Amino acid sequence: MTGLFDHHEGAERAVRQLESIGVSHDDISIVANNAHGGHAIASDGLPAGTAAKEDAETGAGLGATVGGIGGLLAGLGLLVIPGIGPVAAAGWLGATLVGAAGGAAVGAAAGGLVGALTHAGVDENDAHVYAEGVRRGGSLVTARVEDSLVARAREVLDEQAPVDIASRRDAYEQDGWSQFDQDAPAYTHDQVVEERTRYPAR
Repeated sequence: MTGLFDHHEGAERAVRQLESIGVSHDDISIVANNAHGGHAIASDGLPAGTAAKEDAETGAGLGATVGGIGGLLAGLGLLVIPGIGPVAAAGWLGATLVGAAGGAAVGAAAGGLVGALTHAGVDENDAHVYAEGVRRGGSLVTARVEDSLVARAREVLDEQAPVDIASRRDAYEQDGWSQFDQDAPAYTHDQVVEERTRYPAR
């Protein structure tokens, strides 16, 4: 179960709500564009001392310098994905991204974020839109959900107004986009800010 959010606050709320209905923090992941260098992944507003907050803060791994493509800090912390640039990641998807590359250029071994998502069962066409959304400043929440919680998890995720993937694909394609390109330059902070003005906060 996956949701893309243009604004990080929506992703944070989704993480909190998924946990509130019983989805284990071990089964929730977040990958957020970190072009501005200041994400506190899913940490703001989470109760102090909880496993979710600790994982989020560990995942953020902020304040350090990333040396280049494949730069990796503190396990699931700050890393660089070709075509996306610096991201802050926490959870099993971040571990998949790191593990797939074995410390080399993240993405070389398994298609980066697109490969990790498709390996987890996400439709490839949607995975390209998700990766492009993160490239353009978004935050991606992915959860492995038990069958008994699927309906409720979908409801709480939808309550946070994630991006409609079909509509976003159409918007990208109208600008000449066809699929995520890991050889494309990463968005700068200013480009991310400009991109976000296209989509109102929800």
